[in-house]
Amino acid sequence: MITVDLLRHGELEGGVKYRGLVDDPLTLAGRAAMNGVWNKTKSEVDLIISSPLSRCLGPATEWAKEEGIESVSDERIAEMHYGDWEGMTSEEIMERYPGVLEMWRADPESVQVPNGETVLQLQERIAAFWSDMCEAHDGNHLLLVAHSGSLRMLIAHVLNAPIIATRHMQMPYACWSRVTHDAGTSQLIFHNQ
Repeated sequence: MITVDLLRHGELEGGVKYRGLVDDPLTLAGRAAMNGVWNKTKSEVDLIISSPLSRCLGPATEWAKEEGIESVSDERIAEMHYGDWEGMTSEEIMERYPGVLEMWRADPESVQVPNGETVLQLQERIAAFWSDMCEAHDGNHLLLVAHSGSLRMLIAHVLNAPIIATRHMQMPYACWSRVTHDAGTSQLIFHNQ
């Protein structure tokens, strides 16, 4: 069996925006919230896998060094690439692209972010990551440090839920969830602790 703790990065400088590749730094409160989760899990974790963006990779690398465990980066758990929406607030998107954000939120499979990644592409890379990780790390307890979009998609994949289910999951900053995989079956143990 593999146990995987999922941790979304903490609050970022600059407020709430659509950030896929935009790599804004953590606020002090955001980093403190992440540290709070780490302190609850560190004695159990064998390996940390992180998004390559600094808001995830920075803390992951430091924690691994402190505990003397391995930390690796995997671009497949990076945030969805938001194309022309990168770095914009919801209000800015709605002003510049009237009606598109609302349609995308209601039917993410049928509406593509302009010049961005599709949710189906995100789903494919998350599914491939999950399969490879479960095969490579059976018997271990892992910590994944990633993003709202990628972690929502991973939970939907674990639950065999449709993509639209990602729109109905609370995923606040420093959200902590746990999933397991054993003998071909994946389960969500808890969400948003």
